[in-house]
Amino acid sequence: MMKYGKKYSFGDVILTEVQFTDTFELRTKPAVVLFEEFNNIVAAAITSNPHMKGIPLTEEEGMIQDSIIKLNYIFTISEKMVKKELFSLSKRKKEIVKRELIKRFA
Repeated sequence: MMKYGKKYSFGDVILTEVQFTDTFELRTKPAVVLFEEFNNIVAAAITSNPHMKGIPLTEEEGMIQDSIIKLNYIFTISEKMVKKELFSLSKRKKEIVKRELIKRFA
């Protein structure tokens, strides 16, 4: 039976399959949920590359290693592509993400 309704919320960190645009290869990567609607999730990628620009996300906050939330890499996936939910961002970190998104869209 299909479960309807929101399963993921803003700030949830998920492990999901992401299709890379340059190779079309599917890889499992972490991402931050921006919103979910109609079983589609809009998310921002997370990278462990410390040289990337973005919002730092540390081991203390729940990552396996220090990482960066990349707000310049936003994508939409089906909720079926989510492998699992890892943790949720703190209220403070959610506010930082919101503020940075507003800067980009304002």
